[in-house]
Amino acid sequence: MRHPQGGFAERIAWMLSNTSRPVPVISAGSGKDQHPTQALLDIYTLERSFENSGGVDGKVVAFVGDLKRGRTVRSLAGLLTQYDDVKVIFVAPAELQIGADILEQLDTAGVSYELCGNFEKIIPDVDAIYMTRIQDEWDVDNESSLIDTSTFYFTKEHLNVLKKDAVIMHPLPRRKEIDVTVDNDPRAVYWRQVRNGMWIRSALILSIFGLDGRVRDYYEETVS
Repeated sequence: MRHPQGGFAERIAWMLSNTSRPVPVISAGSGKDQHPTQALLDIYTLERSFENSGGVDGKVVAFVGDLKRGRTVRSLAGLLTQYDDVKVIFVAPAELQIGADILEQLDTAGVSYELCGNFEKIIPDVDAIYMTRIQDEWDVDNESSLIDTSTFYFTKEHLNVLKKDAVIMHPLPRRKEIDVTVDNDPRAVYWRQVRNGMWIRSALILSIFGLDGRVRDYYEETVS
């Protein structure tokens, strides 16, 4: 279920769980607050990207762009609290910086973080860059047009200073925040994210209906 109002999926889930025939609800994005299925595919993408370099533990992850209204950022930041020695850098114009509630969540979990307004400064030091678009659908009076975000775009030149084993992510759709010339670089994994979304959501549905064991059995029978 996707809805523009925050917390709507939870309210519907509570209502349906109290009926004579409970119905499971999967949140596909709720207002500006959370996007849990996107977070699952994002964390899976990070896990696979770093499976030969120690996993997500100890990595530096930068979130860039409209962090104040980006629900994918909020959800993934929460999942990163489950890993050890992760550092999170929130890179955004002051008007679009991450909310205090997310910082409080990181503080409670003991996760190291930094707020930054200089994108180019942090590029050489991070293991993953999570780019986001301007969420101007939440504008009240076209206020996003008054914010200069051009210095928060990832360009072809930035590839020269990015770590060789780092990854560039994006929940899509994209606007100008990643130059299309970056798409063919092996560190650009946003197309892989899209593909992972299909498998993660399929796995979630199978798990809800108790059929995930059949998939494992089929796999073991096929490869043996």
